[in-house]
Amino acid sequence: MNRIDYNTPIATLQQLLEAKGWIGEEQIVAVEKAGESNMNMVMKVDTDRRSFILKQSRPYVFKYPNVAAPEARTLTEYRFFKEIKSTSLVGQMPTILQFDAKDYLMMMDYVHNAKDMTYLYERREVPLDSFNSLMESLNILHGSSPVDYPSNIELRELNHQHIFHLPFLEENGFALDTVQPGLQSLAEPFKTDTALKQKVKELGAHYLEPGNVLLHGDYYPGSWMQTDEQIYIIDAEFSHYGFCEFDLGVMAGHLIMVTSDTSYLDRVLKAYAHEYEEQRVLQVAGTEIIRRLIGLAQLPLIRTLEEKSQLLDMAKKLLLS
Repeated sequence: MNRIDYNTPIATLQQLLEAKGWIGEEQIVAVEKAGESNMNMVMKVDTDRRSFILKQSRPYVFKYPNVAAPEARTLTEYRFFKEIKSTSLVGQMPTILQFDAKDYLMMMDYVHNAKDMTYLYERREVPLDSFNSLMESLNILHGSSPVDYPSNIELRELNHQHIFHLPFLEENGFALDTVQPGLQSLAEPFKTDTALKQKVKELGAHYLEPGNVLLHGDYYPGSWMQTDEQIYIIDAEFSHYGFCEFDLGVMAGHLIMVTSDTSYLDRVLKAYAHEYEEQRVLQVAGTEIIRRLIGLAQLPLIRTLEEKSQLLDMAKKLLLS
């Protein structure tokens, strides 16, 4: 297997891509890290003619090498891109230029002047046109009907651990005070609340069951990329057939963390074009807020302890609704 990273010499990368037939009479002039990817190695490559993205998975989470993860997750993401080609969502995702299943390596078009939408956490508001575009994309996705889509069960099991299990363990090894002094104490009541943990356990079991809707699986600002003209959806390696309320709840949970406004639940549900169970959406939203505040997968969310306490209280009410 040919593995690359940000320290791979340009000459070596040039030779590899030429051997694959991915570049012709062009010369690589620069490489750099492309954003803050957690799961995979994502690299921007500049040649003397164009720019493109290389994305490659590892048998672990790229940001956390001690966390094992299925290396074949790029196969699922590639399948997602192939399925989307038959829908109107195709223009809202970067173009896949090449894919090598043996090396788990994907080459994508570079979208110029794009930034991921994690800036929303600092901005603390969600522009209406952005919200409408994101809901339109989700409606299109959930209305698609691919055949024999991969179960993605290994990656879902990893996700299950970090959403529904580890954040709620009393001894999980997460040094939360290194994230923000006082956060460890703030988290303790959520690790000992029996009723809350039972709800999370039931929801987690449902997450692992097969569903009837194609989900993005990680529909939050880090998977949304924006230019002046439009929003793109990226990072679909967690995609699978599941229950629609998962994508809805994750999205709503993050919009609540951005704005501290639970009315975004109603706004998401009113804009959704398919059937759903409201209580389950609320429970997913609550779980997502809690796990993002006291779990391993931290966000660029600059909030006081008091603000985080208020968000956690909101989340608990949603989860126990």
